[in-house]
Amino acid sequence: MILDEGNQSSVTTFVLLGFSEYPHLQAPLFLVFLTIYMVTMVGNLGIIVVIKINPKLHTPMYFFLSHLSFLDICYSSVFTPKLLEILVMEDRTISFKGCMAQYFFGCTFVITEMFMLAVMAYDRFVAVCNPLLYTVAMSHKLCTLLVAGTYTCGGICSLTITYSLLELSFCGSNIINHFGCEYSAILFLSCSDPNFSQMTCLVISIFSETCSLLIILSSYIVIVVTIIKMPSTGGLRKAFSTCASHLTAITIFHGIILLLYCVPSSKSSWLLIKVGTVFYTVMIPLLNPLIYSLRNKDVKETVRNLINTKLLSHSM
Repeated sequence: MILDEGNQSSVTTFVLLGFSEYPHLQAPLFLVFLTIYMVTMVGNLGIIVVIKINPKLHTPMYFFLSHLSFLDICYSSVFTPKLLEILVMEDRTISFKGCMAQYFFGCTFVITEMFMLAVMAYDRFVAVCNPLLYTVAMSHKLCTLLVAGTYTCGGICSLTITYSLLELSFCGSNIINHFGCEYSAILFLSCSDPNFSQMTCLVISIFSETCSLLIILSSYIVIVVTIIKMPSTGGLRKAFSTCASHLTAITIFHGIILLLYCVPSSKSSWLLIKVGTVFYTVMIPLLNPLIYSLRNKDVKETVRNLINTKLLSHSM
């Protein structure tokens, strides 16, 4: 719906195209994304519960991991329910306020996860390079401050970009060629000068990506140097195992984000943007619990004990 309100944003609702250009794939995609979403919820909630009930896992590393799982639940829930809805419903609309809210929360959780991965890299740096003072250096107060800082940075960055979008006017087409309110898809519909918003988004993107990658790279450079200097192969193997899961998660997350940065915002690349967005909003929240649980002895042991306890209680 479009209203004439002078210089104000006249679009009151947007229409999300999603994957409507492939009508024969709507039902299969719904089943695939529904299954992924359910597994994502169970996997990430499972990690949070496992960390909560096992005192052995009450360490800084698992404290950060529980927040990573919480973020995965949040930003998957921002996009996936609406994606599922437009795959099966004829009504593909989303209100202007709803669209901006979806973008704000999605952007907040993605940027927060970006900084959370950097904090986790710093945690691994302290654990490998200063193991004897690890629990002292990574005190509960410091961990809480680091987590609060990631949420604050994510919120401020997202609020700034969202504000720049709200300053734009939308008076033409209201059809978003995406399954959600993604930045480039929203900007494409603007009928006012988008330079301020583009510059804001560019500065914040460069700032958040550069800060996050600098912390991660510097942490892991020191970790690698420390590992090389280790005299025993046992110590080397243990140090590598503590970092392998985190490195895998970082590579997937930043790889997809950097790929999307490199894709030009043109009609020919919209399908690639949609597929890339599916990966970081639907697939990454699914992969993180698998990466951290399958490679983690303590998590697997806790899950095994929990299952055995449940089976014993049912058999009695």
